[in-house]
Amino acid sequence: MSAFPLKPNSTIGILGGGQLGRMSALAAAELGYRCHIFAPDADSPGMQVAAASTVAGYEDEVALGAFAAAVDVVTFEFENVPARTLEILAPLVPVRPGMRALSVCQDRLQEKAFLEAAGVPVAPWAPVTSEKELQAAIGRIGLPAVLKTTRLGYDGRGQALLRTPEEAAAAFARLEPRPLILEAFVAFSHEISAIAARGADGAVAVYDAVENRHRHHILDVSIAPARVPEDVARRARGHAAQVAAELDLVGVLAVEFFLLPDGTLLGNEIAPRPHNSGHWTMDACQSSQFHQHIRAVAGLPLGGVERHSDAVMHNLVGPDDMAKLPELYGAEMVSIHLYGKASARPGRKMGHYNRLFALRQISSVEGDSLLSAL
Repeated sequence: MSAFPLKPNSTIGILGGGQLGRMSALAAAELGYRCHIFAPDADSPGMQVAAASTVAGYEDEVALGAFAAAVDVVTFEFENVPARTLEILAPLVPVRPGMRALSVCQDRLQEKAFLEAAGVPVAPWAPVTSEKELQAAIGRIGLPAVLKTTRLGYDGRGQALLRTPEEAAAAFARLEPRPLILEAFVAFSHEISAIAARGADGAVAVYDAVENRHRHHILDVSIAPARVPEDVARRARGHAAQVAAELDLVGVLAVEFFLLPDGTLLGNEIAPRPHNSGHWTMDACQSSQFHQHIRAVAGLPLGGVERHSDAVMHNLVGPDDMAKLPELYGAEMVSIHLYGKASARPGRKMGHYNRLFALRQISSVEGDSLLSAL
């Protein structure tokens, strides 16, 4: 087993080669570490910047064994890595975060139960394995409601909004795998999130809560800090810290929340890895969420999370957003981060940019005037 903290030039294995793996590998290089990406796709963005890569399926035991022998610690960039992958790796090399975080966050039923047990309020929900159970759940929760797969859904995929009882049967027939989960529709005023880092020593650091806006079910903009009452931001950060501790996490996680008009804060989802709504930290904080994740995984002390600037993060999605690049390259106080993807298909995240503002400038501006530029 590897000794921690990892020495410079040690190798961190990353399961998954998407943009989160890419940005984690870049942060690791700045901290003096090499990264080895394991993913089934040879053109993965993370492989473009990693010291080594393995192209193989996530349950290929031979390839995983060779991967474990080549690295000092393993982490993952997305939570849909099969549980079997970690079961193969864990006896061979430290895995951070471990199976508990992966298991809880892979399954929405486990996730909702975990949040409730951790003291985080959630919207009413019910498991659904049959049409009869769905009708009973609708009777308890009411309509409108959202029917979701418990696994593999993201960016609006794997879910259906039910407004009438007649829509239920069609949605149940379409959505799979099962079981499903029915969640009450939440008429929220804001959607916010908080990013927490937890080190191997148990130390926890939480970034400022941010306000998120979506477009076509994909995150469009994150505003740091969130323009919500200080008590709301404090509760969000506290819940994120509590979730990290309860999961015994070593790494970074995001907790997404719905804020209701009456000030109620409801937990929605947990992501046990760096998160799209934390990309603003790359330019507005001493240590980005990616540096924090690598620090935790490597056994280093966590870095500072203080915000030295206000920031607005904009995702670059599909060809229309990529057409903005010529203007963005010449814009002041804008940092561009592209993911190395070859084709800009509609709905595909191609990169993001962070626009910085003076500290406390965002909270002093009413409305969305800050979002209208660029």
